Amino acid sequence: QVQLVESGGGLVQAGDSLRLSCAASDRTFSRRVMGWFRQAPGKEREFVAAISWSDSSTDLADSVKGRFTISRDNAKNTAYLQMNSLKPDDTAVYYCGARKSSSSGTSRYLSDYQFWGLGTQVTVSS
Repeated sequence: QVQLVESGGGLVQAGDSLRLSCAASDRTFSRRVMGWFRQAPGKEREFVAAISWSDSSTDLADSVKGRFTISRDNAKNTAYLQMNSLKPDDTAVYYCGARKSSSSGTSRYLSDYQFWGLGTQVTVSS
């Protein structure tokens, strides 16, 4: 069983930056696609970003391209989401997800991620 723990959320003003972290308990972290999703009140959980394990290629939702960056540090079993130029529309609970080991390619689909953290709240005030 993989345990994921998100951290780094908080209350910030529009234009500020935050870096979210997702720490994994898994020894096979280096072979897992990692993703970030978010869920705003009254809305469905939506894809934000994903990073592959094979070549660290990334995929970002159009709404965050140019502002957010996803990365990983396999030595620390941790994935990151760097969020710059935050907007009030970015307010949500941010969740980290992990695909099963050796799954190929990034994915934007919730059902492709087998393990989830409990989330971290990000609130952006105008």
